Amino acid sequence: MSETPHPDLPAGGTVRPITRWGESVMHRKQEPVESFDADLRSLVADMVATMYAADGVGLAACQIGVDRSVFVFDCPDEDGVHHVGVVCNPEVFLPEGKGRKLDDGDEGCLSLPGAFVPCARPDVARVEGQDLDGNPVSYTGTGLLARCLQHETDHCDGTVFGDRLNKRSRKKLFKEADALAEEYPSSWPA
Repeated sequence: MSETPHPDLPAGGTVRPITRWGESVMHRKQEPVESFDADLRSLVADMVATMYAADGVGLAACQIGVDRSVFVFDCPDEDGVHHVGVVCNPEVFLPEGKGRKLDDGDEGCLSLPGAFVPCARPDVARVEGQDLDGNPVSYTGTGLLARCLQHETDHCDGTVFGDRLNKRSRKKLFKEADALAEEYPSSWPA
C-alpha cells in the first residue's frame, strides 16, 4: 500500500487502534449513515489513515470501534488495477446459478491480524451504497477486490469472515492469530 492516501480518499485522518474480533461492535449490524457531514468525513479520513497504516486493502468503521455502516477500500482487482472508494450503507450483490464461481483463496482480517485461511467466496461482487455526499455509488470487482467488497460489507452487517468458516478452518485461523499476537499489540497500528 502507498503511504499517502489516494487522492480520491479523504486525507488528514488520525491512525486509530484496530478493534478486534470479540468486541460487540464487530458482531452486530451497524447503524446506517444518515448524516453526510463533516463528522462523517472526519471518521472516514481516520479510517483511511488506519487502513494504510495497517497495510490493509479495506476497513469498515466497526474496525475502529465506530457503529456506523461505512467502509473504505484501496484494492486491486484480478488484473492488478487498483480501485478506491468509500461506501456508506453498502448492499452486496452476488452472482447466482450458472454465473456463480467460487474463489477459495486465502482471506485475513485486520481485526484478527496476521492470520489467513482459505475462505470460499464468489469471484465477482457488486456493492451499491452511497458516497460521502449521499450520492449513489456502485463498485463491481473481481479477484481480491470482489473478496474485499464482500468482506467489508459483511463487517457492516455484523459478520466476521470467521463466521463463514467450518470449525476446523476457524480453529486453524485462531491458532495462527494467537501465534502472532505479540506482533500486534492492542494499540496496533496506532
